[in-house]
Amino acid sequence: MSNEPPGLRASHEDRDRVVDVLRVAAGDGRLSAEELDSRLESALSARTLGELAELTTDLPVTPAMKGRDLLVVEQHGGKYVRDGRWSVPARIELRTQLCRVTFDFSHAVTTSDVLRIETDMAHGKLVLVGSSDILIDTDGLNLTYSKLKLRSKKTADDPRLRIELVGTLVHAKVIEKRR
Repeated sequence: MSNEPPGLRASHEDRDRVVDVLRVAAGDGRLSAEELDSRLESALSARTLGELAELTTDLPVTPAMKGRDLLVVEQHGGKYVRDGRWSVPARIELRTQLCRVTFDFSHAVTTSDVLRIETDMAHGKLVLVGSSDILIDTDGLNLTYSKLKLRSKKTADDPRLRIELVGTLVHAKVIEKRR
């Protein structure tokens, strides 16, 4: 959030992230109960990233502000989509059935050059959207009645992001799309 223009509109995820930071700070004794209540109210009604940034400028950078190292997606049926400007963790655990999962890396913020996606997917579809500077490694996947639809391995010599897919797919499909 710190390297984006302060006038940019805040998302629900941006507000939630600041709320988490404020709660941790209050738990550490950095904010009184009154300060916490006031800042939480301001965070939940903030319209821009600048308004959110003002609420945490006097607090130390915590792991919650840097982004989480693990994203767990546990879903039965429906769709799960991560797109736009989102912070890519170091590891994602997918435990899904009858579900379509989409991760769009086109505008994602990556803090690491390797992302490990651990899959336990049955009767579903995993769609990875990105550019040619992303390398997808599927050597760690166990496939049962499943299909991989990946682009050719022609990527830059030094990929921006290497995605390691490991785990099991049963009656599932992995599709790579490029923008």
